[in-house]
Amino acid sequence: METAAVLNNSAVALTEANQPYEAIPLFRQALTLEPENPLLWLNLGIAQQKTGEYTEAIESFQRSLVIDDELAEAWHSMGLIYYELNEFALAEECYRSALDNNDNDPKTWNNLGVLFFNENNFEEARNCFEKSISLFPQYQDALINIRDTCRELGDFRAAAEFERVISGLDFNGRD
Repeated sequence: METAAVLNNSAVALTEANQPYEAIPLFRQALTLEPENPLLWLNLGIAQQKTGEYTEAIESFQRSLVIDDELAEAWHSMGLIYYELNEFALAEECYRSALDNNDNDPKTWNNLGVLFFNENNFEEARNCFEKSISLFPQYQDALINIRDTCRELGDFRAAAEFERVISGLDFNGRD
């Protein structure tokens, strides 16, 4: 008999191999064995998110948070969906909840910065990107985003410095 852990590991591998449709039934099978496992709900939501099943993904993330409301990755993932749906206030709430539970996540800081950037709140965006870079100095997305933010703010000296940093890093093979 397969355990929830074995099913989860197989499904995570499928999701990472860009086969979320194949992963979803395995997550569901694992949840029949461990329905109160918040990580199974989180992983199901991530697979559903990759298939564009946003309503189902949000429901899965919410189920994981009912079990463990400190699961920062579930908050972050919901924020990504709300951002994609142009529901920026909900996205910001989710990102802030994620940071309340893990303020050392450079991706959440970066994504919150992107949200502020797109709302033309460049000072807040810059603060978020700076925090992201302080946590992961070679984070390509955050470096590009802070360079662009500095340009918007008219701080061309800082923008040039970030451009220099970006050009000096090798990002081949990174996402």
